[in-house]
Amino acid sequence: MKLITAIIQTDKLERVHEALVKAEINRITVSRCTGHGRAAETDLYRGQEVAPDLISKVRIDIACNEKFTDAAVKAILESAKHGEAGQLGDGKIFITHLEECIRIRTGERGTEAI
Repeated sequence: MKLITAIIQTDKLERVHEALVKAEINRITVSRCTGHGRAAETDLYRGQEVAPDLISKVRIDIACNEKFTDAAVKAILESAKHGEAGQLGDGKIFITHLEECIRIRTGERGTEAI
């Protein structure tokens, strides 16, 4: 089992969601978040270094079985990018091993719970 976490720009949420549904990935969690990546550099304001502003982003979490990992990543990569080449700040995808999943309602564990 894998946990896929994607941080994307807010204007791409609907397109990414549609691509995931088309790839038969229907169980997702979406959260609003803020942050900045490598592109954010400190600025000078009146002679003082100031931290960059935090940028609104969307976080998508997908718990899936191994066979859906590549399809989910492909759907996100193709739909979250701005333009053909992409642009700075399009986001990131993190894939981590999911040790356990438990469905609260039934107590099912593992791949059946996903």
